[in-house]
Amino acid sequence: MKSKAGSGGGEETRGRIQDFSAALSRWVSHETPCTRGGLPEVRRKPGGRRESKHPDTYELGRQPANTKLSSNKTVRRIRVRGGNVKWRALRLDTGNYSWGSEAVTRKTRILDVVYNASNNELVRTQTLVKSAIVQVDAAPFKAWYLQHYGVELGKKKKTAAAAKKETTEGQEAEAATTEVKKSSSVLRKLEKRQQDRKLDSHVEDQFSTGRLLAAISSRPGQCGRADGYILEGKELEFYMKKIQKKKGKGAT
Repeated sequence: MKSKAGSGGGEETRGRIQDFSAALSRWVSHETPCTRGGLPEVRRKPGGRRESKHPDTYELGRQPANTKLSSNKTVRRIRVRGGNVKWRALRLDTGNYSWGSEAVTRKTRILDVVYNASNNELVRTQTLVKSAIVQVDAAPFKAWYLQHYGVELGKKKKTAAAAKKETTEGQEAEAATTEVKKSSSVLRKLEKRQQDRKLDSHVEDQFSTGRLLAAISSRPGQCGRADGYILEGKELEFYMKKIQKKKGKGAT
């Protein structure tokens, strides 16, 4: 009789422990708020945790936006502390990108997310975050360059035979269509601009593919926009090496 009572008491104790652990997990998962305060962190030095206190409003944390690359543009208006407003971008595919060396900005389409220094998972899921390296459409910048300098970028170098064939075809096309003539003042402007024209060789090579490497400098989850700048110079070389190294690892 005693053994049966003892076994019954053990089962009851185990049941209570299980109920307590289940209640604790529910409390941790549902009632513990998302916070940016330091209270939930456990100190590594002797002394244990900090003294508990009621969480302040300014320590409030929110889940990340995880802005995706999608043509179905979706931006939400968020009311935040102080009655202020933030714009949470959930899906984007366009942004304003600046070409620093030419001091020109154009709205263009984001085509692909190719590199992220913090996490490769953000590249796989095509997530737009600040400092992400993306490929943007080169067409708006190509059109501006042609208008400003009179030089068409992205022309592929061809052999002598192909060039000869193209000249004959071009002469026939010119005879059929009338070329738009430029005034003498416009020609003088273009000639003057040609004197100071400099173009990074790596950027020029990208125009032939129709895609330019750019970095996102805004925060899509805070301002609702994915704006940035075209990569040039040492920064472009650095990220080109990183992307090439990543492709090599993927092939192996």
